[in-house]
Amino acid sequence: MSVSPVTGAKPAWFRAALLITAAGWGANQFSPLLGAYRQQLGLSPATVTGLFAVYVVGLIPGLLLGGPGADRYGRKPIVLGANVLSVLATFALMADLPLLLGIGRFFSGAAMGAVLAAGSAWVKELSNPPHDLEAPPGAGARRASLLLSAGFGIGGLVAALLAQWVSLLTAYLPHLVLSAVAIALAVRLPETVPPRLTGGQTGVRDPRFLRLVAPVAPWVFAAPSIGFAVLPGLVEKRLAGFETAYAGVAIVMVLGAGVLIQPVGRRIARRGVLTVAVTGLAGVAAGLLVGVLAAVTTQPVVALVADVLLGTGYGLCVTYGLTEIGKIAPPSGLARLSAIFWALTYVGFCAPYVFTLLTALTTAPVILTGAAVLTVLTAVAVPLLNSTVRAAPARGR
Repeated sequence: MSVSPVTGAKPAWFRAALLITAAGWGANQFSPLLGAYRQQLGLSPATVTGLFAVYVVGLIPGLLLGGPGADRYGRKPIVLGANVLSVLATFALMADLPLLLGIGRFFSGAAMGAVLAAGSAWVKELSNPPHDLEAPPGAGARRASLLLSAGFGIGGLVAALLAQWVSLLTAYLPHLVLSAVAIALAVRLPETVPPRLTGGQTGVRDPRFLRLVAPVAPWVFAAPSIGFAVLPGLVEKRLAGFETAYAGVAIVMVLGAGVLIQPVGRRIARRGVLTVAVTGLAGVAAGLLVGVLAAVTTQPVVALVADVLLGTGYGLCVTYGLTEIGKIAPPSGLARLSAIFWALTYVGFCAPYVFTLLTALTTAPVILTGAAVLTVLTAVAVPLLNSTVRAAPARGR
């Protein structure tokens, strides 16, 4: 199978990363529409929560199948196939029927899981020689993170604005267009790994993964999910009918900050990649504490400031994780270790559900403060664990 570079106006890594953008757009376009569906279809709070959660249920098999599949059959067929599945999921969401909404959410999660596992590995490999001779170290991880955040953020904002001022149906059309363009541009991209038998090491038992990456991973999506699924609800009484539009703005503030922090992250990494993780966790903690202020004052602007800080932490933490697994995993196990990393990050996606459960016991400010304390403890623990990693031998699977 050819692994030679493909010439064209757009570099190969960008066309592969655009598929990640399209899948991220499809995955997050539904999130700001939950309130609109609750009103338009008369859905119960339990049904709305279920529609939010079924995405994660679909994501898990996508990750578990996409990672090994990409290592065995190659990155390209998995990523392209997952994007086609994402398009079909969007058609199901356009039906406006509770059952089809659930089906669409499940398969959009499955598609996103496969793209996360295979796509981030593909972009990393297309950012290395012979495909890219000028990319600096770690460019692949930053590029995958950047284009993923762009899809999540812009998709949520555009869907929210269209749903607020046009209709729910039109909120899904941009994803269909973007996906068609992305798939067309990627059809002639090179494969970066030959088909191979499954097996071999992934690096999942490597002390660097267990002690330095795994503790940070849940905060990757805990931060943005709190930013756009929890904080808007704490200030909604001041939104005066613009809840859907505000939810879209919250998404783009969180994920836009994750995109814009990337150049700063590169400079921070010069002091050591672990500094990126600690700075990212500090950003998450700061965002949670500003979120406490938003909960107390119920001021939408304060919540948006918290979103920016949470997004900053998200951007640094995800870049840190992708960079480290690129160092830890052998080429034959990169997609599988990527899948494991993304599965750990999506543990944090359950944060809004945990928040809802805890509100029966205590107040929002107390919950957010407790989360900030846990983030700080993680930021303190990771450097301490780093000193033990130096003396620990790397292990395989």
